[in-house]
Amino acid sequence: MAITSSSTTAIDVPTLVSQLMAVERRPIDKLTAKIASYETKISSFGTISSLMSGFQTAAQGLNTGLQKVAATPSDGSVFAASAGSTAVPGNYALSVSQLAQSQNLVAAGQASSSSAIGDGSPTVVTFDLGAISGGTLTNGSYTGATFASNGNGTVSLTIDGSNNTLGGIRDAINAAAPGVTATIVNDGSGTPYRLALSSSSSGASNSFKITTNGGDGAIDSLLGYDPAGTQNLTQTLAAQDAKLTVNGIAITSASNTVSEAIQGVTLTLKNTTATQASLAVARDTKAINTAAASFVDAYNALASQIKSRSAYGTSTSAGGALAGDGTLRLMQDQLRGIFMTPASGGTLTSLGQVGIAIQADGTLALDSSKLDSAIAANFSDVTNLLSSSTGFATRLEAWGKSTLQAGGLIDTRTQSLGQYVKNFNQEVDSLENRMTALQKKYRIEYTNLNMLLSSMNTTSTYLTQQLASSQSSR
Repeated sequence: MAITSSSTTAIDVPTLVSQLMAVERRPIDKLTAKIASYETKISSFGTISSLMSGFQTAAQGLNTGLQKVAATPSDGSVFAASAGSTAVPGNYALSVSQLAQSQNLVAAGQASSSSAIGDGSPTVVTFDLGAISGGTLTNGSYTGATFASNGNGTVSLTIDGSNNTLGGIRDAINAAAPGVTATIVNDGSGTPYRLALSSSSSGASNSFKITTNGGDGAIDSLLGYDPAGTQNLTQTLAAQDAKLTVNGIAITSASNTVSEAIQGVTLTLKNTTATQASLAVARDTKAINTAAASFVDAYNALASQIKSRSAYGTSTSAGGALAGDGTLRLMQDQLRGIFMTPASGGTLTSLGQVGIAIQADGTLALDSSKLDSAIAANFSDVTNLLSSSTGFATRLEAWGKSTLQAGGLIDTRTQSLGQYVKNFNQEVDSLENRMTALQKKYRIEYTNLNMLLSSMNTTSTYLTQQLASSQSSR
């Protein structure tokens, strides 16, 4: 009788468990793919949201651009001009006979800017702003003039032993901000350091008077200044108003920035005129065209993304991340509805009439010449077409705002997609816990099986040896 010995090969537990787990994990893989798909959708809506925000801003800018008016001076060296939305188009003749300026005074020179002036006794120095009138001005001093306060109140400061140097006085004045600023100049003489004072604001009513009250006569001798009395400082520049005429009307201004002379226009005077200058105020067609171009570009960028992300796949190309998405289809329908609904209340009813035309591929194109012609021919109807309650810019801006706001189409859809992702992740977490336990179970079971096979192999080998020994002893 022949007995054959056989042995069973051990199982490769890690490989077998890995293969089994790959099968078990298929539901997780499907969920992970869904999560990635939904996150891509959320990301796509984020891109569209950003582009819609830019489009909404561009629609708002188109409304704003229509209100812009340009003010162009004939001579930019004489004055500059800027126009607001209330400016009235027209031509204006300007002459400037005098520029506004601030009063400037300078004190007697000192040998040092850091040496004490006087004995340090507390002295109250008071500044009062007002107008100087009458009298004569000779070598920087008035004779027979009067001073009238402008009624805005006085400002006082104290000079004592802690600040009775030229530098200390300068700093004290600037800290108190009495409507006067102080600096120290060096004139290069034997006593070169001189305190220079200047009105903070230009205009004839911003001249100043300085009075002192205290025991230190040196401070009074340095700073005391009354245009109608003792003047211890010398005037180097008199306060004065700007004087100009607009269309022959005389105008006085305390500042060289004049905002009341022409409705909606701010003038900045630079020089007096030898000959009459002119100012042209007109609709800012360049700004309007720029706003229209930005509107067209923003729409095309948005439309391009909506089109590509909603496209269905073909045999040669993958579909967009939002293909078939109901929210995106609704947005497209709403946008299409706005463009197809004419504006009311004027002779112009469609964007194409002002050079903003829809192309065959759904994009917009701007014809600047046509827009300029429409503005020149009938600006009020152009404004109605774009900016009235039924105007395209108004409706598109409102659509963008409602779509983007909390609770709007995009927010509602992304919240819904986010909830799907959250739920799927919870399922994945639950399955991952199950996979961990199952993997452990498989590892234990097949390890135990390996041990059983090993024991069986040992027993088989032992029995084979015993049988062989028994046969040989016969």
